[in-house]
Amino acid sequence: MSRAGAYSADPRLRWPEALPWVVALAAFFLVPDYLALGAHILIYILFALSLDLIVGYGGIMTLGHAAFFGLGAYTAGILASRTTLTDPLIGLAAGGLAGGLFGFASGAVVLRTRGIALLMLTLAVSAILLAAANQANGLTGGADGLSGITVAPLFGRFAFGLVGRTAYLYSLSVLFLGWVVLRRLVGAPFGAMLTGIRDNPARMEAIGAPVYRRKLLAYAISAALAGVAGALLAQVNQFVGLDVLGFAPSGEILVMLILGGVGRLTGAFLGPTLFLVAQDQLAKAWPEYWYLGVGLLLLGVVLFAPDGLLGLADALGAALARRGAGRAR
Repeated sequence: MSRAGAYSADPRLRWPEALPWVVALAAFFLVPDYLALGAHILIYILFALSLDLIVGYGGIMTLGHAAFFGLGAYTAGILASRTTLTDPLIGLAAGGLAGGLFGFASGAVVLRTRGIALLMLTLAVSAILLAAANQANGLTGGADGLSGITVAPLFGRFAFGLVGRTAYLYSLSVLFLGWVVLRRLVGAPFGAMLTGIRDNPARMEAIGAPVYRRKLLAYAISAALAGVAGALLAQVNQFVGLDVLGFAPSGEILVMLILGGVGRLTGAFLGPTLFLVAQDQLAKAWPEYWYLGVGLLLLGVVLFAPDGLLGLADALGAALARRGAGRAR
């Protein structure tokens, strides 16, 4: 089975797919002091899932995915700080809508290119949004960031406190819904067509597949999910800075996805978790040079697990299976 074919049309949940949710729920009870970090990880998992749809399944490389993430964050943050629309679900929907619409509009242009031109255009789109947010000081706070974000209690009952219980469970619930949507998409004919376009766009065009329209739709869906992730970040942090639109988030989320494994959805859970936990622990133990530790970790993955952690697990499983078959003979 190919990496992008890991999800079939079978709607039943397999036990490896349930494992991340069991771990996430267990973490809520076992490590209550790390719920703020946990919510941050869950948000970045959703961000990585949105990227995996276009990179792993659609073969659309981008260096500007933070444009939709940051746009969603600013949309939710502006609504909560400049208007009376402080309900978190409204902010979440607005962030996703803003990301999806901008993804559709920008994708209509950038997806007409490929290769280096595509990478540069996606980066340029993110840079334009960053410059616009910096100039709109009265609306976004400019270089000082957008503060004063007030988020109403979820369903009127569950307030976003300092402990982070509401934020964690809220982020986990949104992540689960996003994962369900993506799982159904990649297991449907739409996902099969998307991987076919990734593997051989010329052949797909020859058989009459609407290549450009399918890529644009996937790009817009991916942008909407990234916008939702950005809105989550704004609501959990109650602050939005210009860095959400910079190159660093785009580069880091791509690294996280590659670290876990591209084109299998599960890799989007592993990569951000390992990266952010390692970042947190190394920053505590090695505050001046923690980036060196992260770099060594990534170097080790590139050298010994070029297909990510999932690829390494597959290789180890295959080796054990061969050894078992050899002993059986």
